[in-house]
Amino acid sequence: MNQHHESTGPAEAQQITLRGPADLADALPYLMGFHPNDSVVMVALHGGRGRFGGRLRLGIPRSPQEWEPVAEQLAECLVKGSERRGERPDAIVVFLCQDPAEGESGSRVMERLRPLAQHLRRACGALDVPVLEALCIADGRYWSYCCPDERCCPAEGNQMAMPGTSVMAAAATYAGIHVRGTLREMEARLAPLKTSVLPGQQRALDAAGAELMPRLLDEEGRREVARNTLDLARRLVERFGDAPAATPSVSDLGDDRLISSDEAAAMILGLQDRETRDRAAEWMEGPEAHAALRLWRALSRRCVAPFEEHAAAPLTLAGWVLWSTGDEPAARVALGLALRLDPEYTFAQLLHEACNQGLDPETLRRCLRGEREARTEGGGHRAERGPRFRAARQAASRRKRAPSGPTRPGTAATRRRAGRAVPGRRAPGDEG
Repeated sequence: MNQHHESTGPAEAQQITLRGPADLADALPYLMGFHPNDSVVMVALHGGRGRFGGRLRLGIPRSPQEWEPVAEQLAECLVKGSERRGERPDAIVVFLCQDPAEGESGSRVMERLRPLAQHLRRACGALDVPVLEALCIADGRYWSYCCPDERCCPAEGNQMAMPGTSVMAAAATYAGIHVRGTLREMEARLAPLKTSVLPGQQRALDAAGAELMPRLLDEEGRREVARNTLDLARRLVERFGDAPAATPSVSDLGDDRLISSDEAAAMILGLQDRETRDRAAEWMEGPEAHAALRLWRALSRRCVAPFEEHAAAPLTLAGWVLWSTGDEPAARVALGLALRLDPEYTFAQLLHEACNQGLDPETLRRCLRGEREARTEGGGHRAERGPRFRAARQAASRRKRAPSGPTRPGTAATRRRAGRAVPGRRAPGDEG
C-alpha cells in the first residue's frame, strides 16, 4: 500500500446541526475541503452532541485482501491521533466514496464495498469506539450501511442534495469555506504532462542529468549547481509573478508556457539537492509565495516519465507553500502525492505530519527567515544550519531528522540512501 492518510484537527467553524445520513453526506466536501474520490474518510465525533474532531482520508485499496489490515490501521491511526491531541473519540463516522466503473451502478459499488465498511466497523469497535454511521457515496447517491429501514434508506439509495442548496452549504459560504472541486481534479494539476511537450522534456531531463551528475559528485561543483539553480528559481519566480493568473485550468496552461524544457530540467534536477530545496522553501509568504507555488506546480507537471520520482521535491515545496499560506486541504494533497512517489522523502514526511497535527507553520517560517537574515548578514554565504532550525523541524514532526547533506538526481532509492527516515517508523501520512 503506497498511499498516505490525510488527517486534520478539529475544525473551528460555526456550529450547525446535521440530522441524519443526508446531512452527513452533504457535509463531507466541506469537512475535507474537496470532494474525496475513491476514498475512505473517517471522522471522529466527540461529546454527547457529536462534535466533529479529527478526520482521516485514504485511497480505497484495490485489493479486497488489504481491506481488513487497512481498516485496523485506519481505526488505530484516528483513535490514537485524537488521543495525542488530547481527546479520545466517542464515536466515528465512516464514508466510502467511489465512482462506478464503466457499466457499474452505484448500488453495485455500495455492495462491493460493504465488506470494507464491515471491517472498519469491527476495527473501531475493537478499540471501544462505535461507528455511529457508515455511508457509501457513489454516482450522486448515498447509502447507509447502518440503517436497515427501507423507508429512509432504500436499496437504490438516496439522491444527494443539489450543490449549494443545503444548510451546510449556506453555513460554509457564510464562513468563507470553499470546496476546491474533486480530489482527482486537484491531483491532476500536479500530474506529469502528457502533451506535445513530453518528448522535448524527456530529452532535456536526459541531457541535464548527463551534464549535472559529474558536477554533483564534486563539492565545489555541487555548490555551483546550487547557486545556478537558485538564481534560475529567482528569475522564474519573478517571471511567474509578472504573469497574471486566471482560473486554475487556464492558469496552469499559461504557466506551462512560461518555462522552457531546459529551464524545467535544470530546476528539477537542481532541487534534488536538499540544501538547495530548503533554500527554495524561503519563498513562502507574501506575493512571491503565490508565484513560487505556480512554479512548483509547473515543475511537478514537467516530471514526465521516466522521471516521475523527481517530482517529490517540487510537490513538497508546493505542499509547504500551500500549508504556509493557509490552504491545508491542498497542502495535504500535494504532500500525499510526494509521499506516494517516495514514502521515505523526509521533508514531505515532516511537513505532512505537522500539517495533519494542526501545528502552526509560523515556527518553520520564523526559522527560514532567520536563516535568510543570517546568510544576508554573512555577506551572502550560506549559514550553517543552527539549533533553531533543527529544533523547529523536530517540533513540527516530533521526530529526529537525518543529518543534512546533498542528494543527487536519480531514483528514490538514491535519495533514501542520502537521507533515510528513522528505521521502523511510518511516514507521517500514516498517522491520524
